[in-house]
Amino acid sequence: MATADTAAYFVTTDRLGFRFWTEADLDLARGLWGDPRVTEFITASGRLSDAEIQARLDAEILCGQTHGIQYWPIFLRETGAHLGCCGLRPYKPQPYILEIGFHIRSAHWRRGYAGEAARAVMHHAFANLGAAGLFAGHNPRNAGSRLLLEKLGFAYTHEELYPPTGLMHPSYLLER
Repeated sequence: MATADTAAYFVTTDRLGFRFWTEADLDLARGLWGDPRVTEFITASGRLSDAEIQARLDAEILCGQTHGIQYWPIFLRETGAHLGCCGLRPYKPQPYILEIGFHIRSAHWRRGYAGEAARAVMHHAFANLGAAGLFAGHNPRNAGSRLLLEKLGFAYTHEELYPPTGLMHPSYLLER
C-alpha cells in the first residue's frame, strides 16, 4: 500500500496527517475512487472509470493550485496508510462559506476517521482560512454521513441538487 511523505503534512491530528494531492497519487486515487463501495454515494452510476478517476484527481490538484484548498488525502500517521480524503471546496464567496466533504476507503470505515478528519478540517477552515461557515451535503441513502454531520453540529437547511448523482441531497450548514 502506498504511503505518505510525513514531512508534507500541513494538518495533523493524533492519528491522521493531511497533505495535498499530487500527480504522482493516481494509485491512491484509484484505491479510493475505484472502490464502488465509496463511489456508490457520489456518482449516478456508482462507479468511476479510470478516466473519471484521473479527472477527479486533476480537479483536486487544480482546486489546490487555484484556491489553496481541496479534498486533501489523509493518512494514518502511525503507518502512512492512505485512508481517503477530507477537505474543502469553494461554495459561496460572500459570506465566505466553504464546502466540506470526506471520502474514506471502505477498508477503514467505522473507526472514527471521518469524524476526526472532519473536525481537523473544520478547525483549519475557521482558525486558518477565515471561513464564515461550512456547507455539507450527502446522498439521501447515506445515513452514516447524515449522522456524522449532525454529530459535528451541522444543521439541516435544505435539499440541493447534486449533479454527479442527479439526486436532491440533504444539505447542512455550520456557522462560525
